Amino acid sequence: MRLVVGITGSSGVIYGVKTLEVLKKYKIDVHLVMTEWAKKCLALETDYDFQYVKSLADHYSDDSNMAASVSSGTYKTDGMLIIPCSMKTLSSIANGYEETLVARAAGVTMKESRKLVVVPRETPLTSIHLENMLKLARAGVIVLPAMPGFYNKPKSVDDIINHIIGKCLDQFGVNHDLFKRWETT
Repeated sequence: MRLVVGITGSSGVIYGVKTLEVLKKYKIDVHLVMTEWAKKCLALETDYDFQYVKSLADHYSDDSNMAASVSSGTYKTDGMLIIPCSMKTLSSIANGYEETLVARAAGVTMKESRKLVVVPRETPLTSIHLENMLKLARAGVIVLPAMPGFYNKPKSVDDIINHIIGKCLDQFGVNHDLFKRWETT
């Protein structure tokens, strides 16, 4: 499996880093694109450095490189995950404004009828945010906000993060053991 992973400058960059660690563990071929603000959030919110994050991917393209392979539909992938997805990027995708590589790769993913999952990380949401999410959902994009479940009784922040990552991997049919699934007796 080959996935494009976009990490944007929304608070919650740890979701993106941990996702890359999991995808590497499951030997998924990853093409990473990080925005400049994602890199800034990485420094502000975590102890990870950019070189480490970049090393988790099989391929990397700068967000300003509009000639990167992921900017073309001829570059075959199984889909794209943007985690976290800033409201700026979400708006760009929803409105077809493909000024950055993350937005362009998302547009390509949509036009090629491949799975696109966006993980918005913002609160509270304005009606504009909600309208953009609805526009994407109507276009077939999976909008998977970073809203963890607690039925699995998380014991740590990692458990909460893993729940969201697991929900994302479910969208691509990746088998994982990141959280305990709901079971009733």
